[in-house]
Amino acid sequence: MNSESLFYIIIGIIIIDFIIDKILDALNAKHFDDPIPEELEDVYDPEEYEKSQRYKKERFKFAMISSTFSVLLTLGFIIFDGFAYVDEIARSVSDNSIIVPLIFFGIIMLGSDLLMTPFSWYSTFVIEDKYGFNKTTKATFFLDKIKGLAMTAIIGGGILALIVWFYQFAESDFWWYAWILVAVFSVFMNMFYAKLIVPLFNKQTPLKNGSLRSRIEDYARSVGFKLDNIFVIDGSKRSTKANAYFSGFGSEKRITLYDTLINDLEEEEIVAVLAHEVGHYKKNHIVVNLVVSVLTTGFTLWLLSLFVGNPTLSEALGVTQPSFHIGLVAFGILYSPISEITGLIMNYISRKFEYQADNFAKTTYNGNSLISSLKKLSKNTLSNLTPHKAYIFVHYSHPSLLQRYRNLKAGN
Repeated sequence: MNSESLFYIIIGIIIIDFIIDKILDALNAKHFDDPIPEELEDVYDPEEYEKSQRYKKERFKFAMISSTFSVLLTLGFIIFDGFAYVDEIARSVSDNSIIVPLIFFGIIMLGSDLLMTPFSWYSTFVIEDKYGFNKTTKATFFLDKIKGLAMTAIIGGGILALIVWFYQFAESDFWWYAWILVAVFSVFMNMFYAKLIVPLFNKQTPLKNGSLRSRIEDYARSVGFKLDNIFVIDGSKRSTKANAYFSGFGSEKRITLYDTLINDLEEEEIVAVLAHEVGHYKKNHIVVNLVVSVLTTGFTLWLLSLFVGNPTLSEALGVTQPSFHIGLVAFGILYSPISEITGLIMNYISRKFEYQADNFAKTTYNGNSLISSLKKLSKNTLSNLTPHKAYIFVHYSHPSLLQRYRNLKAGN
């Protein structure tokens, strides 16, 4: 296959992916005005439901505009040899085989972030603010941007530099070294993310002694779950939306509650949510997800090793001098259909895991309390109660509220 044919394949993949995604969005949007299912009628009153419909429609229109801008920008960048231009800039700064890719991706990352920042700003300070969700200050918004870019440069740049170095001395066998590196990094981040990364953005404090902590600890003991680390995170610093998550292994495992979750739910409901999170741990979902992620990464790197050295990849993006970083970009686009398929599989598995965690919470604690918590959280985020089945299949990592409700009520 020549570089011209590959160029058109790359363009075709981007366009087809965009069209499919927009068709799914449109199908989903057609159901925004559907009547609320009978089982969920108590989630919204008529005024709140009308507000949720306005919110969904506004987010849909905004997503159409921002995603169209993004894909046109990408297509224009490819068609008008933007990658070749950035590659020239990088090579004019240095001829080091590791420094050049770092400069190249640094320019791409920074340029993309600057161009998309107005959309992020509008989403945060116009749409989310309009519906009462945003609590982010302008200073926090920009500080988060700077911290995010710095982390990407340090961590992402470090990993990229090592992978390029592996490629320099191992050539097509570099993927073994890269796979080990990514696997070790993934395990490390799963273990220490809450300790090392979260504090850069949020304040975490141990849950104070009191009835809530006692209830959580009593439940944990009842299911044989050793839990010493229960933290509260200041999620209200940025948004009114609530969450809870489990992280770490062994002595590093911890449960983190958003302060908004504590404010929005009754204690019985909070324990039910945590019972769901404990269910993920007890069912080994965290380990399974990590193993699958590592195996998928290994497959991707192996596939990359077969093609990245082919000069046709670089030539397809208008770069005459073959290079690892240009080949990586071209491969990333060509791999996206496979990535979509693996994403569908991972979402399917994730939805199954959510059902299992819900069932664990129902059998070991209280299914009705979990249902009421899910309803409150859906109400407080103005979530979509009538999503299209195809949209759920492709995009949802969790079942819809109606699906979870029916699963929790089954057998009662």
